[in-house]
Amino acid sequence: MTATTSVPRQPAPPDEPGRQAPPESHGHMVRRRALTLLIIMLLIGVPAGYLVISANQSRDSGKVKEARYSATGLTAGRPSSVLCSLYQVEIPAKATEVAYYETNNWKTSRLYAQFNTSEAGLAKFLGKIDASPSELKENDTAISPRDQGIVGWSFTGEGPWYGLTHTQKNPAPTLDVVVNRADPDHPTVYVVSRTIP
Repeated sequence: MTATTSVPRQPAPPDEPGRQAPPESHGHMVRRRALTLLIIMLLIGVPAGYLVISANQSRDSGKVKEARYSATGLTAGRPSSVLCSLYQVEIPAKATEVAYYETNNWKTSRLYAQFNTSEAGLAKFLGKIDASPSELKENDTAISPRDQGIVGWSFTGEGPWYGLTHTQKNPAPTLDVVVNRADPDHPTVYVVSRTIP
């Protein structure tokens, strides 16, 4: 019979699987949970805060524009593509401060529009009605006082002011255009397009 010798078992090293970590102290657990909660709040709260601030600024900006235009009957924003096509008022894609107003009665329908654009945008807009910037006449207030009054326009401020009337045979609309070049790089365009139903 062979005698077997037993080797005493060595304790498992600390990183060996199956070994349990010492219990977490209450203070450490509270700090760990507080840190986790803080990280979650930052990950959710900061982006949400930015979204709220951005939405409020955008809404306030829209309200300011709407209040400014509503006093004159104008609506801030672009007219629909149907209106633009009907009245032949093709507002340049990069135009800013766009506003419009439409009136209809049994005799005449009108679209009033205003926008800021560049020299290239002005040339493109006029090109759509077979006109060019060279046809604009200085101090020509092509839009009648009656039409100015309907939307609160007044062409007496800082200029220079230019205008033209593009007359077409019915049923195509007639367009009265006034351009303010107080800022030569960014002219403001006012247009009244009228059709006879």
